Amino acid sequence: MYSQSDVQSAVDAGAITAEAAEALRIHVASLHATPSVDEEHFRLITGFNDIFVSIACLLVIFAVAAVGTTIVAAPLGGVLVAFASWVMAEAFTRRRRMALPSIILVLAFVLGLGFAAVGGLEHAFPKHAVHESYMVEGRQHRWTHWEHHPWQTALMTLGGAVAAGLGAILHWRRFHVAITIAVAVGALAMFVLASVAAIRNEPPGGNPLIAPAALVCGLAVFTYAMRWDMSDRARTTQRSDIAFWLHLVAAPLIAHPLFYWMGVTGGESIGALKAFGVLAIYLAFAAVALAIDRRALLVSALAYVLIALAQLFRSYGAIELNVALTALVIGSALLGLSAWWHAIRRQLIGVLSESTRTKLPPIS
Repeated sequence: MYSQSDVQSAVDAGAITAEAAEALRIHVASLHATPSVDEEHFRLITGFNDIFVSIACLLVIFAVAAVGTTIVAAPLGGVLVAFASWVMAEAFTRRRRMALPSIILVLAFVLGLGFAAVGGLEHAFPKHAVHESYMVEGRQHRWTHWEHHPWQTALMTLGGAVAAGLGAILHWRRFHVAITIAVAVGALAMFVLASVAAIRNEPPGGNPLIAPAALVCGLAVFTYAMRWDMSDRARTTQRSDIAFWLHLVAAPLIAHPLFYWMGVTGGESIGALKAFGVLAIYLAFAAVALAIDRRALLVSALAYVLIALAQLFRSYGAIELNVALTALVIGSALLGLSAWWHAIRRQLIGVLSESTRTKLPPIS
């Protein structure tokens, strides 16, 4: 199986002509009865060997992490994971260009550096004593435990984000894996959120600025993803793969704050009005997803819609069947949207201005 970027790479190398590559794309699109640009290709698995090598890589990563953490400390485990991931990437990413192992190895490399930085700062920052008391059979008991201040925890996260971001940049310069740009941008977003948490010196759950900051980061990442998308409207190069992963980073950063403000993420029961508000937001996400021909927003917000609908059915008495009814309604809606995706998108694009249409993926 060959991805769009593989075909474009063959054109760039002179193995096939651009006309032959376009004829291949048209033929494959005709087999699927859909325009090739609407298929939203991205390279994940080229064969079962990808899965086989990925399992082996995960076993090696687990082993070196356990050895480093057990023998010395957690920071060394992260360093060993990063080192092992880089060595394996030289073989399976740089030489063999394997898809799934490359994704796993870049994530392991970046996370290894991030955890190493967090672990080092955790050992460097002193803890303070927290005294607790509780009553048992009318008698008061006290106990003391040690923990870090919220600003210290935020600085640990900030240090991990810096290490992960720098590692992602270094990995990109060497291996050019499509997901690496999204990893670096995600680390930058984590840096911003950790900075907000450090300034406020509050736990993330009680910090009122975290949600707005996350939303701003999500919109910024979405804008950056659209720049990559607009540079490859036909989605025939690696730029489209990079945009795909960036949209996956942007989507939860946008969705979570909105549904957090509506009370969906807190676990408390929501009324019918809020449930319909969640559905309205999801419909807005669907409109954006159709316009840009990316499904990441729909996937990222799906869990919140499932929760809202389940609570809505429960409030109307369908206690035992609320989960089944929710799955039936959402599943049927998504299947219908998938079946008529191109027709609905054609109608939606038709009402947009000409200047907007020229920046979006073409329609058949």
